[in-house]
Amino acid sequence: MRKIGLDVGDRTIGVAVSDPLGITAQGITTIERVGIRKDAGKVLDYVKEYDCDTIVMGLPLSLSGEDSEQTQKVREFRTMLENKMRSTAMKGITVVWQDERLTTVQAERVLIEADVSRSKRKTVIDKQAAVIILQTWLDQQPSAL
Repeated sequence: MRKIGLDVGDRTIGVAVSDPLGITAQGITTIERVGIRKDAGKVLDYVKEYDCDTIVMGLPLSLSGEDSEQTQKVREFRTMLENKMRSTAMKGITVVWQDERLTTVQAERVLIEADVSRSKRKTVIDKQAAVIILQTWLDQQPSAL
């Protein structure tokens, strides 16, 4: 089954999914935030659409490894997701954390190296950060081969 990766921010949520074998991550969209309940519902729509069994959420710790204000907001979003899954028929889905320190910086570098214009980078950076979060998690999993 596929995995879905999320880069949850204040204004947008970057979304990436794995291939069916769980080897590579691809960016699929950036969700514009409108409210925590609706945002969680949109994420779960993608979980259903891509038949995912795991949600990999970026955990935005400070560089020192401490929680920040943003960390608490992302934890609240995870709680909302888990509550919505319990109230629907999505109880078997696992939600895991992936340290996302510096993923936005990495995403920016990737986009600059790909010669993506500054204006275009703004629209795809969260999706690219979600790819990095998911790919990092996938690379840490034991190989089934």
